[in-house]
Amino acid sequence: MPIELSPGGRDVREAVRFYLLDHRTPLGKAIDIALLVLNLVFVAVFVAETYPLSAELQSRLWRLEIAIAAVFLVEYILRLYGAANRLEEATDPYTVVDLIAILPTFLVVLLPGVAMVANVGFLRVVRVVRVLRFYRFTQDAEFFFGTISDNALRALKLLLTVLVLLFVSAGLFYSAEHVVNPDVSTFGDAFYYVVVALSTVGFGDIVPITTAGRWVTVAAILAGIIVIPWQASRIVREWSHRGKINVTCPNCGLSYHDHDASHCKACGHVIYQEHDSRE
Repeated sequence: MPIELSPGGRDVREAVRFYLLDHRTPLGKAIDIALLVLNLVFVAVFVAETYPLSAELQSRLWRLEIAIAAVFLVEYILRLYGAANRLEEATDPYTVVDLIAILPTFLVVLLPGVAMVANVGFLRVVRVVRVLRFYRFTQDAEFFFGTISDNALRALKLLLTVLVLLFVSAGLFYSAEHVVNPDVSTFGDAFYYVVVALSTVGFGDIVPITTAGRWVTVAAILAGIIVIPWQASRIVREWSHRGKINVTCPNCGLSYHDHDASHCKACGHVIYQEHDSRE
């Protein structure tokens, strides 16, 4: 059940839940903006770590990563603490992604021996899901800067889906190829390859060498073929129904009729809908 967006007269647990969901009060907006910025930095650190850097800069990035992961851990705990139904919140896909995104960092902190392989194999693959945290910001049409239309929200989700697909595919491809493929030395190389592959241009200057790299390419292309048109069709379908009223014919079940229609255009049955005679 959605809570009323008003902090007055609530206990600590309800106040925590309120401010984590709120987009209107100054504190709610500040939390929203801070989490968004930290998420951008968190993903940027992942990309930067794939490039050749000095030992000092690598150390600073690692400390920054730990600090941001700690903030996200606090956020995760507070979401569970403030949730009306903690089991439902813990199993929510957004919350699961939040936990998986920071898990590799804390595995390295708690198990120092794993630090030797932090940039390869399992941990590198898991760290790619950090970008999925951005989906939490598209749960509803209300943002810290105001409320957007449903169509704008769907378009935003489509754009985010494309970016997430490219980013995750590039991260997985980099993880599979960078050790053995001399043409894939940075995340930028992997991202370039994925864009070229998914756009079907296929220059051929970078090709997968490993079996895992080939399967990542196949999966990325299939995901692009299925997911992107599916989300785009939802936007087109909504745009095509603009100007129509969501009224269902009691005889044949057809929904969405012209705003001044008195009969169903499919079966001719009389339908009732309110409309302004001045229009």
